[in-house]
Amino acid sequence: MTEQKHTSCTPREELYERIGKFQERLRKADIQAALVVQKADLFYFSGTCQDAHLLIPAQGEPLLMVRKSYERALEDSALEKIIAVRSFKDIGGSISGVINGKARIGMELDVLPVNLFSRYRKMLEPLEIVDVSGLIREIRMIKTPYEIEYLRDAASLTSEMFAEIPNFIKEGMTEIELSGKIELFLRLRGNQYPRIRAFNQELSIHILSGWNSAYPSYFDGPTGGRGVNPSYPIGSGYKKIGRNEPILIDYGPVLNGYMVDHTRIYSFGPLSDKLLEAHNTALAIKRKVAQEAKPGVDGKDLYDVALSMAEQSGFAGHFMGYGYSVNFIGHGVGLELDDLPVIAKNYSIAMQPGMIIALEPKFIFPDEGTVGIEDTFIVTEKGLEPFIPTLDDAIQIL
Repeated sequence: MTEQKHTSCTPREELYERIGKFQERLRKADIQAALVVQKADLFYFSGTCQDAHLLIPAQGEPLLMVRKSYERALEDSALEKIIAVRSFKDIGGSISGVINGKARIGMELDVLPVNLFSRYRKMLEPLEIVDVSGLIREIRMIKTPYEIEYLRDAASLTSEMFAEIPNFIKEGMTEIELSGKIELFLRLRGNQYPRIRAFNQELSIHILSGWNSAYPSYFDGPTGGRGVNPSYPIGSGYKKIGRNEPILIDYGPVLNGYMVDHTRIYSFGPLSDKLLEAHNTALAIKRKVAQEAKPGVDGKDLYDVALSMAEQSGFAGHFMGYGYSVNFIGHGVGLELDDLPVIAKNYSIAMQPGMIIALEPKFIFPDEGTVGIEDTFIVTEKGLEPFIPTLDDAIQIL
């Protein structure tokens, strides 16, 4: 079993390096301060996920204002200035002591609910609230060596998980039973619950088989799954796993807040020639994109490479969905499943060292299932480096 690391807090120098990069961007954008409230961003800059607000001025010391639990925030965070607050009034007073007048203050307007925004706007008057979510996500997009080590830990746990899959799967068991076995295995090793930034994109464990792996859902990804009932219509359900059908294991373990994302296909008995050909096409796409994705290369050009290969294979109508296909083949991972960058149609972004990208070319066939692959890579000066270099990507026949 992988021995997991536990630290009381993110190192002080790590936090202040991140804050310094953000402050530089605030100054360039003529924004005098930012108020960080979203959990993933708050943890990134402060090292704690307590009920808190982090005020980051464009220059000077950040201020962490904690409602609950102040004691735990003191344990978690290595920031210098941490105070206890009880109300919006306390927060507003603390902010006015640092910034006031006609200045501009940034907030994460991509995720902030309108009713809360209205309260903040009233509290912060006469400050002008502007969106800094893009600035934050750009900083978080490039992982530090400290973060990469935690991502490697998550990848190691992924390798352990896939090695155990053949011991967990039994023909005739339900998807949800298999999901429970895998979740228990990971949970005992410190697995956490993943975060996703996009609105209403709840996460589920994509452990799916046969027709259910091609069952449509609202989820903004190539696969969905029926789920257990209409209140949560995504992911594993009560379908029994049968023979000669693809079994899709798409799971990203989360350790110390950081996640990776990998997919492998299993089967009891051989699959049809069509599914095998489509799977091999997905492998070829992954390898070609990984070969091409060097620093400076535009992500939309990588998407075009993948789409062209899918079209040449004759499976373009099944690429990344059926009927409604998503327009990406890769996404960032880190503190959230949908970190930047996105390798997508008409989304221009240059590859940079330190980016973490999950490439997931997949083909979906209604009533038959999903085949394909997903691997997490780090962009280096030489190109993409896989986090799990020895993991077999062929369909595993059980």
